[in-house]
Amino acid sequence: MKGLRFEIKENSEALTISLIHLPLISSRRNPLVRRLRALSSREGREQYSLLLLEGTHLLEEALKTSYFPREIIATSSWLKDHLHGLQSIQKEIPLQVVTRTVLEAALTTKNPDGVAAVFPLEALPKTNKKVDFVLALDRLQDPGNLGTLFRTALAAEVEVVWLALGADPLCQKVLRASAGALLHLPFERFGGSEIKAIESLVEKLKLAIIRGHQVVGALVAETSSSDPILPYWELDWTKPTVLVLGNEGSGLHPLIKPCCTHAITLPHSSLVQSLNVASAAVPLLLERRRAKMTNEIH
Repeated sequence: MKGLRFEIKENSEALTISLIHLPLISSRRNPLVRRLRALSSREGREQYSLLLLEGTHLLEEALKTSYFPREIIATSSWLKDHLHGLQSIQKEIPLQVVTRTVLEAALTTKNPDGVAAVFPLEALPKTNKKVDFVLALDRLQDPGNLGTLFRTALAAEVEVVWLALGADPLCQKVLRASAGALLHLPFERFGGSEIKAIESLVEKLKLAIIRGHQVVGALVAETSSSDPILPYWELDWTKPTVLVLGNEGSGLHPLIKPCCTHAITLPHSSLVQSLNVASAAVPLLLERRRAKMTNEIH
């Protein structure tokens, strides 16, 4: 099989797949390689208004949205194993068939599983005007932490994530760590200088308070001020809430702390100075879901 282009048409009985032979791309000097490599950077994504999704799982998550990939790039062996799954795509989509060597040269993944997709940036979810549960992140630097937080936030039914600088949410490491959650959970990233990003987040937090939200800062009790800090389970999570998590090393910025109407902590052994932010977020985020479920039962 030298190459394929597929077109999925709907007839009166079922979807049928029309396969047309196309040249196999085998040279790492092919313009396709340069184009995909460009999409690995923020500048390239903004220039082309496209997002690169590396791997089968991200493609599958993209197909759950209301948009279709602009292009699929795959090896012949991947197509043989997954052709049946492509029947969920009910329109013609350009397909580039490449060798494994070309795919490795085009992607950031060291051992790609055989496929990548190009997705329109406009396909990313949009924020609703009225939200009850927000996750705000202050300058999170680690892509793995950020991706894991997106995944946990989606599981906890967070409605939007606010980002004050930090890791690029659309870089491949974050996308992989999120397991595709970024394709389903809206986010707003405040950029520019650090102080501008912090000021933008502060404005959002103040506006949230005006709209009736409690702004909840997660703090380490031993290093915090004399203000009362609650164990996280004592907070009324059924109220509209913005949960604010700080930078891995320095915690919440001094300008953000005064915006918090409540402070919570996650009690743990004194043998550990602090918890990884992505790990600590799991019980905090899911506590709201537990509280709401319990409240609905009663």
